Amino acid sequence: MAANGTLIEVPELQAAIDTGSGLFLFDCRFSLADARYGASAFADSHIPRAQFADLNQQLSASPVPGETGRHPLPDRESFLHQVQSWGVTPDAQVVTYDDDNGAFAARLWWMFRWLGHENVSVLDGGIAAWKEAGLTLTQETQQWDLSGYQTRTALTRLINTSEVLSQSGILADARDLPRFRGEVEPIDPIAGHIPGAICLPFADNLDKGRFKSRGELSQRFAQNGIERDSHVICYCGSGVTAAHNILALVHAGFSEPFLYAGSWSEWIADPERPVATGE
Repeated sequence: MAANGTLIEVPELQAAIDTGSGLFLFDCRFSLADARYGASAFADSHIPRAQFADLNQQLSASPVPGETGRHPLPDRESFLHQVQSWGVTPDAQVVTYDDDNGAFAARLWWMFRWLGHENVSVLDGGIAAWKEAGLTLTQETQQWDLSGYQTRTALTRLINTSEVLSQSGILADARDLPRFRGEVEPIDPIAGHIPGAICLPFADNLDKGRFKSRGELSQRFAQNGIERDSHVICYCGSGVTAAHNILALVHAGFSEPFLYAGSWSEWIADPERPVATGE
């Protein structure tokens, strides 16, 4: 199911590509295990009209040891300049995709909404869905002229570490249950979760690589104590897969959650902050 501003299906994207104007498409493929993977995969083949958006280089600022998480947000002005360099126009239809269940595409989806861009969607099923439909891939790169894009009122809600400590509401961790419990930690130096959080794994938004229906998502969130107007703060390891939960909640008709962009990797940068394990 597609919805303007959340998800788009392959036939709709194909129609937008065939129309030939007003579309800006971004390939967000990335691997935490190999930072070169995304650019290599893009060079090998990608959906026509796509530009490459690199998580480390373009969707994150440089991490500061002991202060930030692994993928800190750039400031809005820096990201605005990036959007201008991509040539994005204010009335453009923006679509993002990846090959990892939308985890990285959702980050860019959130960031465009952070600039106030409403017409942005994630390709449901990503490049795999495009391939399954038997559609063409290309090695051609898309070049655009610098645009005069300007920010508008943000459509997103952002929260920092001190606010996490002081706010009430539902704190939802998008990592899988073993990492939440602190049983394993393949990336960060300390295992566990922020005290008081619930485990809401982003992968459970999906069924065979596609987003579940709005009804199924609504049932999932309700079972975790989230109501339509609940005050929800989403976090994960470094502020990436948390955006997937935000996308799913917005798609299902829930109030826009807050993003704690620093997430677990920023939380544990200060040894004074408490850590919980188990459930």
